[in-house]
Amino acid sequence: MDINLARTFLEIVDTRSFQRAAERLHVTQTSVSARVRTLEELLGRPLFVRNKAGAVLTAAGEQFLPHATMLVQVWERARHQVAVPIGSRAVLAIGCEISLWDPLLLQWLLWMRTAAPQLAIRTEVGFPHDLLDKVAAGVLDIAIAYAPQQRPGLRVELLIEEKLVMVTTAQHPRVPRPADYVYVDWGPEFAAQHGLAFPELSNAAVSAGLGPLGREFLLAAGGTGYFRHDVVRSHLESGRLRRVPGTPEFLYPAYAVYAVGADAAIVDPALAGLRQVVKAKPEA
Repeated sequence: MDINLARTFLEIVDTRSFQRAAERLHVTQTSVSARVRTLEELLGRPLFVRNKAGAVLTAAGEQFLPHATMLVQVWERARHQVAVPIGSRAVLAIGCEISLWDPLLLQWLLWMRTAAPQLAIRTEVGFPHDLLDKVAAGVLDIAIAYAPQQRPGLRVELLIEEKLVMVTTAQHPRVPRPADYVYVDWGPEFAAQHGLAFPELSNAAVSAGLGPLGREFLLAAGGTGYFRHDVVRSHLESGRLRRVPGTPEFLYPAYAVYAVGADAAIVDPALAGLRQVVKAKPEA
């Protein structure tokens, strides 16, 4: 079977739409429909019912879903392992959400090169939905993300209960004016809680969609903002930044996501490394 048929099937399941699946796959909606017809002919059963709500799986589609997921994962794993570098036994592919990679991913890489030198490592950073798509498709072995959605065939493991704290460069820390505030987009849950706690800061002078960018701007230009405690810890200890007293902390946990049927020889050392790096993190 053409592996693209299984990929197309999974995109429709995820988006609940032939049109949105076509947009993700960068093909026409006619091509998506043709692939589904071919797949249904091969299986001898209809897989989707299309209505105003979108594309809904039939009973046969529900039965095919875990097999389609496994087909794509096995194919991607085979493709990666064929290209294993000389001197390595296997390739481990890991992705990390953009706002979580620093410093977790670097510390993990250093640990892995010592503890599991038999594994070649491929890393990438990205957005959580894309990372989970790649884990489901077998392109990534593990994704590290904040508040990942539960999906069939994927396991989610809590790694660390990180927290966001308000810090400032001001000598006399206090809740800032909007003109002195750097708002970092830490996701919808943070936005909702932040809006309730600080409605007056909704019109911040500077907004950043990336934590490291907001942090470096704050350190260079001065101001106040919410950042991950583990990342600004050294600046707090040196006195370059200060906590703003009386302000709330917001939880920002990190999770490891991997496939239920993942290769234990590859995934287990990686998870062990993540747990070890998190365990070694200094307490707040």
